[in-house]
Amino acid sequence: MAEVIERLLAIDLPAPREILVVNDGSTDGTRQVLDRLTARPQLRIIHAEKNAGKGSAIRTGFAQATGTIVAIQDADLELDPAQLAALVQPILDGRTRVVYGSRFLAGRPDAPWLSIVANQVLTGVTNLLFGGRLTDMETCYKVMATDLARGLNLECNRFDIEPEISAKLLRDGHAIVELPVRFEPRSRAQGKKIGWRDGVRAIQVLIKYRFSR
Repeated sequence: MAEVIERLLAIDLPAPREILVVNDGSTDGTRQVLDRLTARPQLRIIHAEKNAGKGSAIRTGFAQATGTIVAIQDADLELDPAQLAALVQPILDGRTRVVYGSRFLAGRPDAPWLSIVANQVLTGVTNLLFGGRLTDMETCYKVMATDLARGLNLECNRFDIEPEISAKLLRDGHAIVELPVRFEPRSRAQGKKIGWRDGVRAIQVLIKYRFSR
């Protein structure tokens, strides 16, 4: 956690930054690590009273953000924060309002084949239901205008936030620009928590938002 925050503070960005760290009720010592960090004007730390899931943390971050662009960054460093500069640039240039960092545009990532197949299936279902052309629906790097993010009226609390975001963006006609990003996947032994039940839930969410408003 501390390392990713230091990287976010150090990277070159084409705009001022605000770093919102949402501690989703962790009981593994995360709160103590965050409390020891040096206070900085660009850094805000939000502690949730209890664990509610990734989606809840993202919704909290979107609601608290004061800037005009929001980007999601996991704390596990599977994705190098230095790549965010390239991802925000098309939005700053006015070319789009949404950018995804695709882990597949630069070739096959060094990830387990089962994870790759699962991602391709979920991305394919997303494209089929919503007429999209995405290559990586499940990417963490979803970058967009803050007002657009809040206007999605997100509801999901756990990993199902990923298909919900993509479903609502595509359903509402927003063009998603994808740019390649480098990816260093973690294993379950290193703390990866997503599993097959999350894949089933993702399909349920995609179908739900395809046929409801």
